[in-house]
Parts: sequence; C-alpha cells; structure tokens
Amino acid sequence: MAAVSVTPTEWDKEANYAALERFAREAVARGAKLVVTPEGFLEGYVGNENKNPEVTRERYLAIGEPIDGPVMTRVRGLARELGVHLSVGFAERRGDAMFNSTAVIDPQGEIVLLYSKSHTAGDEPFNTKGVAFPVAATTLGRIGSLICYDRRLPEAARVLAVKGAQLLLVPAWGNYNEMNDALMRTRAYENGVWVAFVHPKRALIIDPRGKVIAQSDGEGDQLVYGEIVLDQRVGSGPIRDRKPEIYGEILQ
Repeated sequence: MAAVSVTPTEWDKEANYAALERFAREAVARGAKLVVTPEGFLEGYVGNENKNPEVTRERYLAIGEPIDGPVMTRVRGLARELGVHLSVGFAERRGDAMFNSTAVIDPQGEIVLLYSKSHTAGDEPFNTKGVAFPVAATTLGRIGSLICYDRRLPEAARVLAVKGAQLLLVPAWGNYNEMNDALMRTRAYENGVWVAFVHPKRALIIDPRGKVIAQSDGEGDQLVYGEIVLDQRVGSGPIRDRKPEIYGEILQ
C-alpha cells in the first residue's frame, strides 16, 4: 500500500484531484494495490472551525461533494483506469447535511466502503456524525476505517476488529505527536489488526503486533510504502481472550 502523506490545498478540489492523480499514478507504478489519502483531502479539510475560523455553513455546503458528484466520479474513474483501490477523504454532502467521510473505491470503480466520522472534539460544527462502523470484504482483505479523532476511542477500533476487519485505515488531520504513535501501535496490538495512519505530515503502517513497518521521513509531501501480509498474526493476541459476557457495565 501507499500512504499519501501530502497536504492538500484548502477549498480547491481541482488542485487536490490533480495531486491525487499524480501521487496515485506514481504509487501504482511502484506496485501499490491500495492508495490512501488523509482526512478531508479532496477539499483540504476546511470544515474544522479551529483550523478555519472563517468557515460558514453556506460555504461549506457549497464545497461539499456528493458521493456521485463530479469530482468523486472522476476519482472512481481513476481507480478503474489504474486498477487500484483508492481510499479518499472528503467533505460529503447528502442533501442539506454534511459528513466528514472516507470512501474506499475498488479497481472496478465501485465504492465498497463509505464511512463517516463518528467522534469529534466539538470542532466540526456543520458535520453530522456517523453512527455505523462498516467493514468491506475486498480482494485485498477485510477493510474498516476510522477518521482522526475516532482513533482515540478504543471502542471504535474494537467494533471493527470484532466484525472481522484485518486492516484499519485511519485518515487523519489532527495531532500526530509521540502519543499518537503509541496510540496507533496500541490499536494495532490490542485488536490484532494492521493499521495505516495517514496524515498530511505523518504516516505509519503498523503490523498486528504493534510494530511500525513503514513511516514517513520528516514532514514534507511524500508517499510512504508498506507491504501488508494477512497471516496468522491477524486476529491473534489479547483480543482472543476477551470476555464480553462480563462487560455489560460499559453499556450503562
């Protein structure tokens, strides 16, 4: 896989699509079967009021892209042309509602996974929060996704693992400090899954034992490559010793 650790241009979907195409072509030329962008890559993650204090609902709705919108249609065509799985973060518009979403598109140009961010720090005032954790069965394995702040809540990753995910994609934009690296390694280890954390200035590819097998070098725009092997490590480890029958209190 290739992690696109690249900073997009705010409010410019055309420029960001061009960047996606350029990096995706380079990644595929080097053998990538899966290419993953950061959170909100298509429009530059403009819906966060801390990052963009001037954002208004009207302007945010205008930049929103429906799942069948013109730029996402081109993204699907690109995946089909290159014969690659593409995971793209975007501000998704559904009627008059907005979502912070990521779509995984297969080599036939079909959307096999659509996930909307479920947890925020109260800084995305115009986004509707997602309420589901889908897992997609793909030719590369079973894939689930979280988005940025979701990674800080252990239940979100655990739900995906229990549903059979082998690889968790974590497109992000927020903090990427030393604590974040420890957190991502922990999510991989405690759930027995591969984790790919993809941020504009940081990328990590982590195996089910919590070992970082590939990471970004500095903070400049770059592609980070890693080979994911779905072997006996997936689904093993402490997750095998869960006792869900005694965890009922957590639901209260």
